[in-house]
Amino acid sequence: MPSADMRHGPMRLPRRRRAPWGVLALMMLSGLAMMRNGVGEAEGPPQPASATASDTRDHPPEVPATFTAAEPLFFSPPQRVRIPAIQVDAPVTAVGLDAEGWVDAPPAEENNMAGWFTGAVSPGEVGTAVVVGHVDNMTGPAVFYGLGALKNGHLIEVPRTDGRTAVFEVYSVEVFSKEQFPGTRVYGSTGVPELRVITCGGAFTRDAGYSGNVVVFARLTDVR
Repeated sequence: MPSADMRHGPMRLPRRRRAPWGVLALMMLSGLAMMRNGVGEAEGPPQPASATASDTRDHPPEVPATFTAAEPLFFSPPQRVRIPAIQVDAPVTAVGLDAEGWVDAPPAEENNMAGWFTGAVSPGEVGTAVVVGHVDNMTGPAVFYGLGALKNGHLIEVPRTDGRTAVFEVYSVEVFSKEQFPGTRVYGSTGVPELRVITCGGAFTRDAGYSGNVVVFARLTDVR
């Protein structure tokens, strides 16, 4: 059990729920405990401009008409995820479902590790790839602590085991509450290679943890 000196509550992992679009209808990461270490109660990870998404309708994601997708790649597991704008350069581990049907997360003790959900496509394939990670843990900020600071146009690079790097351009960064998480909008396929990067976010309370999730929407625009 976390002590009274811990800032955040334990992580609650998500259940898998089948839907016509074939991936998760709901996946919500909650923050782990983070030692105060001088961090005030009102402070926390950066959030997108809107603390709560204004449009939570569960429709397919809307992509700017000016975006041109790169040619899709074949299956190849990711090795790392790099987000230069927020100084992320982390190894990626495969995460699936545990025996009870809950989505696994990267090991809680690893500050700098992301998880690729193997129930979706690999980054660069046609469809929506999903990468998740902790915002913090028992020792402080974790891999996606700065995710909410991303802006449209920032790049996410995903080196793959086939030696190619899938490069995605961010076109939206939003926060969704746990109660109104739009699964189809987040996970649904647009027919081209896309990426979602997810961590916990929104308002925080000691009893309930984070109220929602930061979701980064990005589209494959280059292959290196």
